[in-house]
Amino acid sequence: MKYNYFLKKSKLNGSVKISGAKNAVLKLMTASLLTDEKVIINNYPNTLSDAVIHEEMLKALGRKVSTETSILTIGESEESVTDLIWDGRSIRNTLLMLGCLVTKYGRGAVPLPGGCKLGERKYDIHVSVLEALGAKVFEDGNYLVAEVDGRLKGARIDLPMRSTGATENAILAASLAEGVTEIYNPHIRPEIIDLVNMLKLMGANIEVHGQEKIVVSGVSALSGVTYEVIPDNMEALTWLVAAAITDSTIEIENFPFDDLEVPLIFLRESGVKIFRHKNTAIIKDSNVYPIDISTGPYPGINSDMQPIFAAFASCAEGVSNIVDLRFLGRYGYAEEFSKLGVDCSVSGNALKITGHGKSVLKSGEVTALDLRAGIALALLGLLSDDGVLVHNSWQIERGYDQFFEKLTSLGANVERCPAE
Repeated sequence: MKYNYFLKKSKLNGSVKISGAKNAVLKLMTASLLTDEKVIINNYPNTLSDAVIHEEMLKALGRKVSTETSILTIGESEESVTDLIWDGRSIRNTLLMLGCLVTKYGRGAVPLPGGCKLGERKYDIHVSVLEALGAKVFEDGNYLVAEVDGRLKGARIDLPMRSTGATENAILAASLAEGVTEIYNPHIRPEIIDLVNMLKLMGANIEVHGQEKIVVSGVSALSGVTYEVIPDNMEALTWLVAAAITDSTIEIENFPFDDLEVPLIFLRESGVKIFRHKNTAIIKDSNVYPIDISTGPYPGINSDMQPIFAAFASCAEGVSNIVDLRFLGRYGYAEEFSKLGVDCSVSGNALKITGHGKSVLKSGEVTALDLRAGIALALLGLLSDDGVLVHNSWQIERGYDQFFEKLTSLGANVERCPAE
C-alpha cells in the first residue's frame, strides 16, 4: 500500500541508528549475479522498496532470496535465466544487472531503467561501457539487450564524465571479462569502494588508483561471500539536518563521519554543532545560517544531497545559493517549496533561496517528485504549525529504511495516511 505523510511542528529527541546504504546495497545485490554460490549481506535495509523490488527481480532471474531482519541471503540459481521479464516498477539498477548478465552468461535482457527522473539521465554511457568490452547492445521493445560471443574482452574505457553508475557497470562487467580492463576518469566514492571490497572478497582482481583509474584483471569465476554493507551517508545527513532545523538533540549511531567530511565542513560553518563519540554523532544546540554550495564528485557534496541542503537553507535567515552542475533539472522541488512559503527561484543551474527563518513556513499539500525531494519536504513539514501533507511519500520509502518508525521514535508529530 502507498502512503502519504502528514507532518507537523516537532521537537525531536532520542537516538537513531543508521541503516545500510541504499546506494551501496543495491549494487551488492546486483554483484551476486556474478557467482553461482551463496551471497549473504549483513546490515541489510530490508524495508526499502527499491531493495524489495530488487529481491523480486533476482527471484525472476532464478535466484533463491530470503531475508531475516537485517540479513539478506541470495542462493544459487537452479538454472541460468538471462532475460529479466518484468512488468512491475523498474529501477535504474537494471543497467548494472545487464552488465552482470552479459559478462556471466554472454547475454542479458532487462527492462529499460526506472528510478528517479533527475533531469537528463540517459543510459548511453552504460551502452558505451559494454560495447567497449565487446558486447552488442540494442533495444528490443521495452527491453535493453546485450549479447557477446564467448566472453567480454578487457579494454581501455575512458569515461567522459565521473559517472557512478558507469564506473560500477565497468567494474562488474570487467570482473569476469577476459584480460585486463583499465577504467579512466572513474567516480571514486564510498559506495563504489564498498562494491570493490566485496568483489575482491569474492575473488575479483581489482586495483583502485585514486581518481585516475581502476584496473580490473578478469577472472574465470567468482565465489560466494558474507559481507556487511556500509552505513547510509544520505540517511545520516538527513537526521543531522532534521536535528538542526528543529532545534532538537539527536544521537545518530553508526554515523559515517569519514564519508561526509566535506558536507560536515559546510554544515559546521553554517551553525550546526556536531559532537563525536566513537561512531556516534550528537547534534544539539545548533544554529541555521545561510549556505552556499556547489555539487560535485566525491568527496564533495553530491547531487543527492542538494535537496536536503535546500531544506536547511529554507530555515536560515538570509540568502543561500545552490549550484548543481550534474543534474540540471533537479530543482523541480522548488515549486513545492514555494507552496510552503519558501522564497526560492531557479536560474539555469542555480537555485537561490532567501530564507526568513523557521517561523514563516506555511501549512499545505505538496508532492514528492522523487526520493530526495520527498525527504526535503518531510523535513520542512517538521516546522509547520498546522501541518504539511506530503503526497507520494512512497518515494521516501524507496530509500529510507524504517523512516516512519524512526521518526516516530524520536517524538515527531507524523501520521502515515493511505494514498487515495
